[in-house]
Amino acid sequence: MAFAILAFEAGCAAKAPPRQAAPPTVTAAVAAQGTIYPAEQLAGIIAPYQNVAIQSTLAEPADTVNVNEGDTVRRGEVIAQLDTADLEANLAADIANAQSAAAGTSKTVYSGSLAISQGVDTLHSSQAAVLQAQANLQRDRADLARDQALARQGYITAQALQQQETTVRDDEQALRSAQAAVSSAQANVTTNGSLQGNGLQAAGVAQSRAAEQQALAQAQQQRVLIAKATIVSPIDGVVVNRNLNPGEYPGTRQIFTLQQIDPIYAILHSSGSQVANVATGGMVSVQSSDLHKTFRGRVVGVLNQVQPGSTDFQVKAALGNPQGKLRAGMAVAATVSLPQLSGITIPATAFTDDTHTAVMTIAEDNTVHTQTVSEVGNDGKKAVVTGLQTGTRIVSNGQSGISEGQKVAVR
Repeated sequence: MAFAILAFEAGCAAKAPPRQAAPPTVTAAVAAQGTIYPAEQLAGIIAPYQNVAIQSTLAEPADTVNVNEGDTVRRGEVIAQLDTADLEANLAADIANAQSAAAGTSKTVYSGSLAISQGVDTLHSSQAAVLQAQANLQRDRADLARDQALARQGYITAQALQQQETTVRDDEQALRSAQAAVSSAQANVTTNGSLQGNGLQAAGVAQSRAAEQQALAQAQQQRVLIAKATIVSPIDGVVVNRNLNPGEYPGTRQIFTLQQIDPIYAILHSSGSQVANVATGGMVSVQSSDLHKTFRGRVVGVLNQVQPGSTDFQVKAALGNPQGKLRAGMAVAATVSLPQLSGITIPATAFTDDTHTAVMTIAEDNTVHTQTVSEVGNDGKKAVVTGLQTGTRIVSNGQSGISEGQKVAVR
């Protein structure tokens, strides 16, 4: 009897309906209007703000060299001094030449003034001589006319008349000579001119003054060369190469290389899609694993392809480096801030795959459906997308293994 009861119970148990599995529980988020501050993660290397290669055109040996490689230098600091003995001697000679030329200018001015004065006096004398010759000729012609009348009347001899005619001819010759002297004196005055205007004497003074200015210019050139013999740092920076020792001639080689390291550059490598939204002036946070420290700066340039045909772009960021901790050649990782984005925001974890083109939406009956979207930007926590309506519920973890059409329990 007991056996029959057990058999009946076993039969009843086999006919009971199977238990349905509970729907998986998911965390839901609601698509909503919002603003994010996206960023790009880029890797790169530290580079100096500028490299300064120093050479010297002087053929003079070095007297002193004041820095060694690794030394910190300030702008205007004397880092080497070349010998200037030859240059100082040349300067003294040029100054003496300038003084001699100045004395020559004074002499030319005085002699020119004298020549101009003498020429004017000669002209006046010649003009007076012409007046005198004209008066003599007028008087003697009058006498000749009277003598001719007397000769016709027989009061004077033919010899006396001839003497008077000779006198008139002599007067005419004297007048012509006096007039020629006036012309010569006038030409001399015109040629001499004046010291302040045109003419021979003014040209002489100008030539003398030009010689003086040339000597002064040569002296100034020597002063410039002497100044160049004092080699100073043009920047605040570090000496990375020294190629000059006391007693050596600079020649044509590079004698110093200086690097400015505050500010300093981070050269960040990126692809075209990464630099598409990077703007000059954007904030940059640079992490140095060597120093275990973060530095902040700004984007100063986005450089096009480094090599023709490549897809490698560079983002150039300037960083403050007041203590000189960052050194050229250090590898760094950087976070480059992009312009803020506004739109429909969802959790960055809601995408179903790494292409960020689909999410899982939750219908009113808690059924899950795949929805195609387009990502506009991402800040690591939230993403701005298109293709969703405000208020749409989505699965926060898009890669949790939920299938299309599956019912879920929403948490």
